[in-house]
Amino acid sequence: MHRRRRSALLLTAAIAAAAPLLAACGNDAHPGAAAVVGDQRITVAQLENRVDEVREAQRAAVPDDTQYQQVVARTGTLTRDTLHGMVLDRVLHRAAEDAGVTVSRKEVQGMRGELEKQAGGPGQLETVWLQQYNVAPERLDDNLHVQLEAQKLAQSLGTDTSRPEFWQALSEASEKLDIDLNPRYGAWDVRKSSRVDARTPWVREIAQADAQQSA
Repeated sequence: MHRRRRSALLLTAAIAAAAPLLAACGNDAHPGAAAVVGDQRITVAQLENRVDEVREAQRAAVPDDTQYQQVVARTGTLTRDTLHGMVLDRVLHRAAEDAGVTVSRKEVQGMRGELEKQAGGPGQLETVWLQQYNVAPERLDDNLHVQLEAQKLAQSLGTDTSRPEFWQALSEASEKLDIDLNPRYGAWDVRKSSRVDARTPWVREIAQADAQQSA
């Protein structure tokens, strides 16, 4: 009896641990969604595609199998981090929109040109962004757009991106968007405008109860 219950618990724990990697359909309210931000869905397929882009870029940059596995190990939270970025981008865009802030393609290209000079060329800049921020080369312009949007939003608020006033604007935008994350990826903290891991105290409680009964 005890062996069967322990096996069931271990199986449940294994499923919970593997949940972020499974290509299941999401929660009941939003099948197939990794997150819903306002009236926009971020599907599991879209999230997986973004992660694949980064992995492919990492593989191209590190052809040695052993070194590549080390890179993968160092970026083990890539899926959740990527979803966090995808959601935060939308939050930032909403906050910028509310503040009347816009970013032009010319501004993005200007910023990219300056960064390429500092990095030593286009390829070097792509490498830096991939290694430091897990941004695939094809997403570099999108990421720079976000960086500029954040800077201009902070300027419009008379502050900078490290100050509470800036994050308060993002918090207000998060609340307006009513963000709903698939539980397998955690939850969205409106106050912090950040993804947080979901707490599952029931796993610990069941494990403790099982241990006590087996003693």
